[in-house]
Amino acid sequence: MRINRVLKTFRLLLSTGALALCSAVAVGATPQYGPELQGFSFPYPVEKYSFKSQSEALSMGYIDVKPQGKANGRTVVMMHGKNFCGVTWQDSIEVLSHQGYRVIAPDQIGFCTSTKPTHYQYSFQQLALNTHQLLNSLHLDKITLVGHSTGGMLATRYALMYPQQVEQLVLVNPIGLEDWKAKGVPWRSVDDWYQRELKTSAESIKKYEQKTYYAGQWKPEYDRWVNMLAGLNNGPGKKVVAWNSALLYDMIFTQPVWYEFKDLTMPTTLMIGSADTTAIGSDIAPPEVKAQIGHYNALGKQVAKMIPHSTLIEFAGMGHAPQMEDPVRFNQALVDALSQH
Repeated sequence: MRINRVLKTFRLLLSTGALALCSAVAVGATPQYGPELQGFSFPYPVEKYSFKSQSEALSMGYIDVKPQGKANGRTVVMMHGKNFCGVTWQDSIEVLSHQGYRVIAPDQIGFCTSTKPTHYQYSFQQLALNTHQLLNSLHLDKITLVGHSTGGMLATRYALMYPQQVEQLVLVNPIGLEDWKAKGVPWRSVDDWYQRELKTSAESIKKYEQKTYYAGQWKPEYDRWVNMLAGLNNGPGKKVVAWNSALLYDMIFTQPVWYEFKDLTMPTTLMIGSADTTAIGSDIAPPEVKAQIGHYNALGKQVAKMIPHSTLIEFAGMGHAPQMEDPVRFNQALVDALSQH
């Protein structure tokens, strides 16, 4: 009887992933994943789209989940943030697919399961073109576009470039709701970004995410995403991962979309965790500048007035990632927003 109880407990721990988590905590070791997240456990197959850009042979990893049950004929493309991947949309993908949507979550070049080129001129236009070519290869001429964080900046650029394709736009705590440079945040060189990124660790990731993404709170389920990033940043491709990250930060800082929100033509929903304080370069900004940036409780309202045909949904007290902080509440709001189209 005692053995049966032990086996039952072991199966429970194994099914929830708690055993693996406890082991990781006990050992205290950061996992090491390959430069395209080789070794990380994915809940869905990762497809690859191969193409050539800037004389480089590249491949984009992407998740393509078909509708569960009756299809509603719509496709949702989900764009990840700077410290996220397509797979971090997992809870939303599950909910949307069961609502009849086809869901595609690509990893942009330089991120996650995609190529980390040694030489690439990053721009939001280039990433949008890459994604457009991927979607063309899948024969998709109409999409609903959802972008989070840096993915919100990219989704905005994509919608501006391909307005006939984007039927509906959803921006989840997008960065770029302000122009940090214009507000006085100092420029940082790519070399300085690179040195900063080489120092990335599980501890530094968790500290930053707890403060900014989750409004000071923490849940055990967030550890998986910390380990994903830490394993990528500390694996055998550490230097090329850090280099691409530095180039991407430079792109984010120097290519604002704020001035063009007024030009969006499709129905747009802003979903904002009001306690978010994300602002690129705030760590080196003078105190008087830092005090003026990253106030999403105000920025969401301001930008909603700039975007024609916009709707604002606020999650009071939530941080930068409401889809992970309270997935049940967030996903219900997302489903409701999409059904309004």
